[in-house]
Amino acid sequence: QVQLVESGGGLVQAGGSLRLSCAASGRIFSTYAMGWFRQAPGKEREFVAGITWSGGSTSTSYADSVRGRFTISRDNAKNTVYLQMSSLNPDDTAVYYCAAANAWMAQWDFRRTWKYDYWGQGTQVTVSS
Repeated sequence: QVQLVESGGGLVQAGGSLRLSCAASGRIFSTYAMGWFRQAPGKEREFVAGITWSGGSTSTSYADSVRGRFTISRDNAKNTVYLQMSSLNPDDTAVYYCAAANAWMAQWDFRRTWKYDYWGQGTQVTVSS
């Protein structure tokens, strides 16, 4: 089992920035990909960003709506994945979830929720106009 704990959410004004963290614990040696999803009230959960690694190779993917504004990164030593969010707007308001997978993630698989094996509880991000 892998446990995921998100943090860093909060209230921010439009144009501001936040950094979300997702700390992994447990059988982390079996983890090869992590992703961030978000879900706004009344909407389906949607892919935001993902990162996958194997050996010395790393690959990332972003939703079109956040590309150029959000950056996903990973700190191996801390078993933590980050989502740096900039130029936030009210449409970014949602609960943000971290997810982990036990396999390398192909680019076309990042946005598929069923490809992930573990999920965190989520952290609320609210962007005021």
